[in-house]
Amino acid sequence: MIAIIDYRAGNLTSVQRALNHLGWESVVTHDYSAVVGAERIIFPGVGAAGKAMHNLRESGLDRALVEAYQKGTPILGICLGTQIITDWSEENNTECLGLIRGRVRRFPARLSDRAGNSLKVPHMGWNGVELNRSHPLFDGLIPESEFYFVHAYYPEPEDPGEILGITRYGIPFASVLARRNLVAVQFHLEKSGRPGLGILSNFCKWDG
Repeated sequence: MIAIIDYRAGNLTSVQRALNHLGWESVVTHDYSAVVGAERIIFPGVGAAGKAMHNLRESGLDRALVEAYQKGTPILGICLGTQIITDWSEENNTECLGLIRGRVRRFPARLSDRAGNSLKVPHMGWNGVELNRSHPLFDGLIPESEFYFVHAYYPEPEDPGEILGITRYGIPFASVLARRNLVAVQFHLEKSGRPGLGILSNFCKWDG
C-alpha cells in the first residue's frame, strides 16, 4: 500500500486521484503506524513551512518519516514536501526534518530572464528539468518534458551530489533531490500531465 501523508498541507486528493488513474491503491493517512508500515510513501504539500512542520510534529508524522526513511522505504516528496526534508527553511525560520542536509531559500526579490525581462515570484508555470544523472523515476521521459511549478522557495542541499535535477528561473535551482530511498521534486507531479504521471508510475514500481 502507498501512504499519502496527511499533514493538512493540501493537494492530497489530486495525488490520490492520479494514483487511482494509474491503477495503484493508496491511502491518505495521518496515522503513525500506517506511515511506518507502508510499502511506499508520498509526501506532498502546499502551504508554509512553519505550519507544515507544526502539524507534522503534533501528529508524530515527523518521527514516522524519519523512521521510514531509515529503514529504506521508498519516499517521494512533492513541492513543500521537498523543502521540509532539509534542515532549515527561510520561510518562517523553520527547523525541518533533516533527511537531506541543507536549507531552503527564497527566490531573490529581483529576477530576470536571459533577455533581461523581469520574472515574478512566486514562480508559477511550466519549466523543464536538466538531469545531472539518470534515475529510475525518470525512465521513459524525454529530456524536453516540462513540469508545473508553483513556489517562492527552493531547496539548497549541502551536498551537490544530492541534486538530481536543475531548473532555471532567473537563477538555476535544485528542482529534484535524490538520496538513497528518497526522491523529492519541487514541481507538482499531479498537475504535470503525462510526464508527471510517468514519474508517479515509476515511483510505484521503484524499490528504493
